Amino acid sequence: MEGASLPGTARGGAVVNHASLVDRLRARALGSGAALFGVTDLVESSHGSRLHQWLTDGMHGEMSYLARDEAVERRVRVDRTLPGARSAVLIGVDYATELRPDAEVDPSRPVIARYARGRDYHDVLPGILEGLAAVIRADHPEARHRPYVDTGPILEREWARDAGLGWFGRNTMLIHPQRGSWFVLGILLTDVVIEPTGSFDEDRCGRCRACLDACPTGALLGRNAEGAPVLDARLCISYLTIEAKGAIPLDLRSKLGNRVFGCDICQEVCPWNERFAKEASLPAFAPRADLDGVGLVELALRILEMSEKGYQREFADSPLSRPRRRGMLRNLCVGIGNWLAGLDGKAPTDALDFLGQALTDAQPLVRAHAAWALGQARSEVADTLLEHRLREETDPGVRVEIEGALAWT
Repeated sequence: MEGASLPGTARGGAVVNHASLVDRLRARALGSGAALFGVTDLVESSHGSRLHQWLTDGMHGEMSYLARDEAVERRVRVDRTLPGARSAVLIGVDYATELRPDAEVDPSRPVIARYARGRDYHDVLPGILEGLAAVIRADHPEARHRPYVDTGPILEREWARDAGLGWFGRNTMLIHPQRGSWFVLGILLTDVVIEPTGSFDEDRCGRCRACLDACPTGALLGRNAEGAPVLDARLCISYLTIEAKGAIPLDLRSKLGNRVFGCDICQEVCPWNERFAKEASLPAFAPRADLDGVGLVELALRILEMSEKGYQREFADSPLSRPRRRGMLRNLCVGIGNWLAGLDGKAPTDALDFLGQALTDAQPLVRAHAAWALGQARSEVADTLLEHRLREETDPGVRVEIEGALAWT
């Protein structure tokens, strides 16, 4: 129905050519850097029962904000977010600048999820959405709108599917048949009625289970009885390295490898990405020079020397700000430990020096994971550092980690 000649509809005393508005919105979106565009009308979500069951099963882990009564209600009742909301305009913006699998990366280097290697998309997409709002206001000066970029309790992927931007893959990602899944979504809610562009009703995953088989932690649980993909966030590497605030479970640490922020494995192995994914066109998503090609130890030492305020200043425009300094150092310690575990006791001096310093950090979370990493080194130098720290350590949790690290012998 996009681009068709549609009759005008009276609203607020004016006659609006909706096809013309859709065309102008699409042109503005694509001209501003979006790769995908769609519109859907807003009705009460059909996913309420699925969301409730997922939360009841505790699969959201520490993300308690997802389970708040108000947040749950707003996810299924959009009028709680924007009273009178009638339409959602959606865009998809490509963000990946390196499409090859990260399995080829040197294990001594950190792997950061592709969306986080450049500027934070939360800072990039609002400008595009405000441009779309200006197009709507040109026809509707009194129109109300509200932009969202993964920043509030809304079911943006459901709306994106309803707007024709793709289907829900088994990896829970939205997959577009001509672009794969390497894109982030932006949503503009408005109280203006805009002609929908049509939903995407097919499931084109077929029998493929590449993402399920490749997930190191088993976080992807396949589809439920209704056909919806299910993810246990508590096992997801993205959750463990970004959202989880405490210690990474012992049995999962080795499965993280050198992925220190987020995880792209389920997208890397997706056949739709292998065939159709496009690299980001916006310069904002180009990898930061200070992260491109950096080593695990180099980055860890740099962050170790920062205060929390310094860390937040340094990564103010980056998604890396979310886990905070202690969380990022925790992740880096795990990455270094996994690298050292494959070196047969031949740990590089700079890695041991960093872990020795991290073992005295003010944050118990950092000390605990530094102790674990030293245990993976399997060396006399590492044992000496651990034994010395054990005599001084007062935090019970850190002491347990040190004792466990020394038990390898």
